[in-house]
Amino acid sequence: MREYIRLFKYVRPYTAYLVLGLLSMFLATVFSIVSLWTLVPIMDKVLMGKELVDSTSLNFPFKDILNSFLGYLNTIDRINLLYGAIVFIFISLLIKGIFTFAQKVLMEKMGQGVVRDIREAVYAHIHDLSVGYFSESRTGEIMSRITYDASLLREGLSGRVAESIFEGMQLLLCLFLIFIIDWKLSLMVLLISPAIIGPISVIGRKIKKLATRSQDRVADISSIMQETLTGIRIVKAFNMKEYEKERFGAENQKFYRLMIKAVKKEAFVSPIVELVGIVVLAGISIYGFKQVVAGTMTAGWLFYFYGLVVSCLKPAKTLAKTNVDVQRAAAAASKLFEILDKEPEITDRNDAVELSDLRKNVEFRNVSFKYSGCDENTLNSISVKVETGKVLAIVGPSGAGKSTMVNLIPRFYDPAAGAILIDGKDIRQFKVESLRKKIGIVTQDTILFNDTIANNISYGNRELGLEDITEAAKKANADSFIRSFQKGYDTVIGERGVKLSGGEKQRITIARALLKNPPILILDEATSSLDTESERLVQDALNILMKGRTVFVIAHRLSTVKNADSIIVLERGRLVQSGAHSELLNDEKGLYKKLYNLQFNL
Repeated sequence: MREYIRLFKYVRPYTAYLVLGLLSMFLATVFSIVSLWTLVPIMDKVLMGKELVDSTSLNFPFKDILNSFLGYLNTIDRINLLYGAIVFIFISLLIKGIFTFAQKVLMEKMGQGVVRDIREAVYAHIHDLSVGYFSESRTGEIMSRITYDASLLREGLSGRVAESIFEGMQLLLCLFLIFIIDWKLSLMVLLISPAIIGPISVIGRKIKKLATRSQDRVADISSIMQETLTGIRIVKAFNMKEYEKERFGAENQKFYRLMIKAVKKEAFVSPIVELVGIVVLAGISIYGFKQVVAGTMTAGWLFYFYGLVVSCLKPAKTLAKTNVDVQRAAAAASKLFEILDKEPEITDRNDAVELSDLRKNVEFRNVSFKYSGCDENTLNSISVKVETGKVLAIVGPSGAGKSTMVNLIPRFYDPAAGAILIDGKDIRQFKVESLRKKIGIVTQDTILFNDTIANNISYGNRELGLEDITEAAKKANADSFIRSFQKGYDTVIGERGVKLSGGEKQRITIARALLKNPPILILDEATSSLDTESERLVQDALNILMKGRTVFVIAHRLSTVKNADSIIVLERGRLVQSGAHSELLNDEKGLYKKLYNLQFNL
């Protein structure tokens, strides 16, 4: 329940809605009970022709007013009293309906507002988390938390919870009136209430556990869907439709079973309340009829008492079911707060400053790095310095640590030991945002969004106009194929740029980097997956992009890095060679020579 209570921090901005909603609930409850009171004059005066008397067993502040009012009603003839009662019931129910409508709208505004704010808070916090968090978390699971789990909060904050507050007020008012009418009967009702509360508490705790497990199942289902839809071409190419259907069906079946278990436990609530209610009504009937026969209570007051007790049963059932919703919301809140409580690994220091520009060099000084959960370092004591405007090529076999090395420059991760320096200053002294503004990245895995070509090129530079976008596209050899589309730069390219070829996607990302105009450029296998013609066009665009920048190039094709100012060779996370292309080729025993010979079949 601690997590559920934490949710109320998000309720504070909606205090006005909450207060007005509660006031509307109270007034709706009052008019609901007031309309029920007409049973007394209708039964005693209208139907039986008896004088209306006060049959309440206790003194209370408004007893004199009640007696005066009953005396006034006794002066009205039976037919006019019936008409008056009908009009009174109509007006009371109309007013109750108005306040009921108001409370539902107000409480729903509060509930939906809180859910919206939590969704936005979680989504914003996710952007603050380090890249390492996403390496260890499933995309589908994160999506499930923001969508499914957040939606469960609504029922726990508004929905049935709002209804239960309304019903709770009605329950308290009914119990108060029951106590005034006959305190002995009211004690009977209260003494039996633990028979409802005990089982419902046990059921609620079990449902919370089932809710937590069901949310995990939804996360698994979302992850399978995300993986399958993202890789749908592979699924079809390898005829894995049946396998994926079975995998999805298995997780879906687990979720189904959990939900059925929860429904079965929730279904116990109504029978328990109704069974206890029957016992209460039976006791009231025996006791109440004896009172009527003895003349200590009128039939009207007895039926009013009946009406109040029956009015207590619906709130009791609602409150019991609300406990289920609250438990589900608490389980959902726990999952969401797991994300919100996750501290970003990459943060600005208190004394961090803006990175104004790159003037001298970028240096790796004894840098080591190890991924979370790994026993061995991915990088070991890497030291290299790249002067401004120079190109450093990083080569080596797969798994050598090349991509890890360049991912440290924009602080996607921080070194476990050593430091990366820009102009002699540790990059951790700079604000992360200002550091990343100075870095452009073009990778083998092109990341494009389901938006227009223009918006994809100007991503991160939305203030720039079409003229700047077009100029960047021309330099990237992209303008001609963009204009071949009917809508040109306004063409929506689909999820991950599905409507474009590999070379076209890459040229869009190069145009994006050109528009950013960063002093530091990272090229990670930017041409490795392209055909010869596309590679030529992309390489021409890259040559334009690299001019005047400090560049880190990763490439398996050694022919693409022979013109680099310097080359370093990594093996198992260690720097084993460095030098120019010609120097490294002259080292017959070096790894670079071996890789070169393998690649060119020498």
